Amino acid sequence: METVTSILLGIGLSAATGFRIFVPFLVASVAAITGYLPLSPSFEWIGTYPALIAFGVATIFEIAAYYIPWFDNLLDTIATPAAFVAGAILMVAVVSGLPPLAKWALAIIAGSGAAGLVQTGTTLTRAASTTTTGGLANPVVSTVEAGSSFGLSLLAILLPVIAGLVTIVFLFWIGSKVMKKLRRKQQT
Repeated sequence: METVTSILLGIGLSAATGFRIFVPFLVASVAAITGYLPLSPSFEWIGTYPALIAFGVATIFEIAAYYIPWFDNLLDTIATPAAFVAGAILMVAVVSGLPPLAKWALAIIAGSGAAGLVQTGTTLTRAASTTTTGGLANPVVSTVEAGSSFGLSLLAILLPVIAGLVTIVFLFWIGSKVMKKLRRKQQT
């Protein structure tokens, strides 16, 4: 059961990187330092004070950058591939009870997949916001994304089974929205 719980924790944290890349690392770092989150041996560096400071500074800059008009859309082009990597790293860092090959395969498929799907959804939402409001609503979108990243990260650590299941349902919902949008584009 511990392995399943750690996988659901990893899915929740990975999906949270799709909203903001550094927020889940910051939350995981605090949880690891306080002894609440066990990390895989080679990822214990996440639970150190230098990492906490680095994640804190990076989180502040990342959140602030998304409030700069036009820069937020540019930042999405960088954040998309970074979210895939961050999602995999967090998945490997928290999953226990699996051999390394299985852990990394799971991280690449589920961790990267969850992060990438959420990031794709946020990118499409921001593009729609920019198109329909001229970017005026983008700060609202940024606030919701940052809040979602913090909320999902905390939920994943405090109630990993609930967070994992909610995330899986959310990912299916986002996936269906993305697929509908892609089908509409192909038909036009």
